Amino acid sequence: MRTTLFQRAAAVATTLGLTSLGLLGAGAAPAQAATSDCPKGYLCAWANGDGTGPMFKTKTSMPTLGSWDNKILTRYNRTGLNVCLFDEQNYAGGYSWDTPAESYPINGGNAEISSIKIAPTLRDCESDPYPYWATATSPRAGGFGDMNGDRRADAVLSDEAGRLWFLSGSGSGRLIGSGGWKAFDTLTRHGDFSGDGREDVIAREKATGKLWLYPGTGSGGLGARKLIGTGGWNSMGRLAAFGDLSGDGRSDLLGVEKATGKLWLYPGTGSGGLGARKLIGTGGWNGMNALVGAGDMTGDGRADLVAREKATGKLWLYLGTSTRTLGARKLIGTGGWNSMNHIIGAGDTSGDGRPDLEAADGVGLYQYQGLATGGLRKVDNDNRSWWALEGATAF
Repeated sequence: MRTTLFQRAAAVATTLGLTSLGLLGAGAAPAQAATSDCPKGYLCAWANGDGTGPMFKTKTSMPTLGSWDNKILTRYNRTGLNVCLFDEQNYAGGYSWDTPAESYPINGGNAEISSIKIAPTLRDCESDPYPYWATATSPRAGGFGDMNGDRRADAVLSDEAGRLWFLSGSGSGRLIGSGGWKAFDTLTRHGDFSGDGREDVIAREKATGKLWLYPGTGSGGLGARKLIGTGGWNSMGRLAAFGDLSGDGRSDLLGVEKATGKLWLYPGTGSGGLGARKLIGTGGWNGMNALVGAGDMTGDGRADLVAREKATGKLWLYLGTSTRTLGARKLIGTGGWNSMNHIIGAGDTSGDGRPDLEAADGVGLYQYQGLATGGLRKVDNDNRSWWALEGATAF
């Protein structure tokens, strides 16, 4: 019996990381026979080991295989998607898989295939495409992170297939973007940029360097986008929606300049645009591989920045100051943070009124509750649904 993707993921996560999952497919050598009859867009299969004779083909998932049940020995994935091959009918039992990269005939050496699922991601084969996300009700209404007005911090996930998912703090999820989101190499959110009181998303287009604002609808969805940067944003490395640093009550954007490592503040205009930038960090910011606008972590009424140091895996808190810059940093994570694939600042997730962080290590999602001193307290809520998300962005 073949094991499931999650079982394999859990077994290798601590030693190899989930990036090795692509090597755990069928693992067989390409068949030697010609298979030129297999059309593009299809999965083709044969009942022998050399890819000759009668050919089975499908471009849709099949819960049962009819006369081909337990007869497939050679297959050829030309779908451009992931193909999961189950031991039992109706996508039950263990399974192996062929990824889009394995676009050559494979002799599996095992005829135990009774159903086939063709899916955009491997997660789709045995689970919801998105991970589980649930947060406590905050005592404060209107805090950043809440995209649907229920006083729970929400999250958004762009998956490796380019779909966009809204993860409600109530524990549900739904599709809010059917495709095309892989065109963006940066996605960030923190509060209202458009001036309508709803949380928005800022996205940088990889091919053009344009910056787009996607206004929140107030129900977890996104409205028609607006161009807020005509080009040149590819000269910036990391971007982070921050909250109000400039002191005008509007959300701002931070950006690290690739060439110099300088940190720039782009003040929000209140109508969705960005004003003239201001230098707030003279250099060295290329040494950080994550920036998170985490909110007011110290309770002084000023927004703060959390940054992960690439060389050490340390987590630093940069305090917002009365002069609307960033002050002295404080160590809030002594190391090990490079093991986190996703660090999410979505506001108050624990329900105590203070901003928290959520971080995922490739299998589990952990809550880091914000303390009155600006520090963090780790809480394990036994959420092990954050597997097979290497190509995803959670924010």
